[in-house]
Amino acid sequence: MQKRKTVLDILTMKKAGEKITMLTAYDAAMSALLASADVDVLLVGDSLGMVVLGYDSTVPVTMDEMIHHASAVRRGAPGAFVVGDMPFGSYQTGIRDAIINGGRFLKEAGCDAVKLEGGLEVCDVVTALVQAGVSVMGHIGLTPQTATQLGGYKVQGRDVESAKKMVVEAQALEKAGVFAIVMECIPDELGRIISEEIAIPTIGIGAGVHCDGQVLVTHDLLGMFEKFIPGFVKSYCKLAPIIKEAVADYSREVRNGEFPDKEHSFSSQSNLRELLGLS
Repeated sequence: MQKRKTVLDILTMKKAGEKITMLTAYDAAMSALLASADVDVLLVGDSLGMVVLGYDSTVPVTMDEMIHHASAVRRGAPGAFVVGDMPFGSYQTGIRDAIINGGRFLKEAGCDAVKLEGGLEVCDVVTALVQAGVSVMGHIGLTPQTATQLGGYKVQGRDVESAKKMVVEAQALEKAGVFAIVMECIPDELGRIISEEIAIPTIGIGAGVHCDGQVLVTHDLLGMFEKFIPGFVKSYCKLAPIIKEAVADYSREVRNGEFPDKEHSFSSQSNLRELLGLS
């Protein structure tokens, strides 16, 4: 087992020019596989609401659901650097609630850090969390929890005014104490500029190659989620058709009496019925 990375390790990677890899994980089995493939950061994203729990958005996800899944991820990958996504309503209601809920990720789930969405409006919350001993990752650009306020799931920061605002927000979040910032759905040149303007790592998702690292939803990367595929996603394989074909083969063999066969059954004495006293 590799030594678990720390916040300092993540910060050092940017200084050394090493790209950071981050993927989502929601259960023990997948987190173990990702950790064995040397992924730097596992994000227990509130995206689990859509790809695991079947919600239409991330908004309905609760703290208890996040803690449940984050705990499983930690059990599956005890040596991984794990970040828990603070769901909608867990920090917007005030600093006290934010500290309580951020602390739950560390105490109950064993996370190393939390992630929250927002810019200038969350800087006070970030500072309070960091002062309370909770490491925080920021998230700007397209923020799924408030996507309806942004006009839906579309690229942010296309015009000069909004791009300038995003640079200011990234700098403010750095000053507030975040150790890294996820930037979602922004032009690649803006991704480059922000990455150069702040000393902490930037993690892109639809933000171009110049970010200090990249993150994807693992179900998208593996081609397992067919309901909606963002334009910035690269699916490295297509597991959904393979899974459906395997399940169809299983169902057919069961219905035809082909499974289980002798190879997949346990043998017994040929006269077992007689030994049991049955006619």
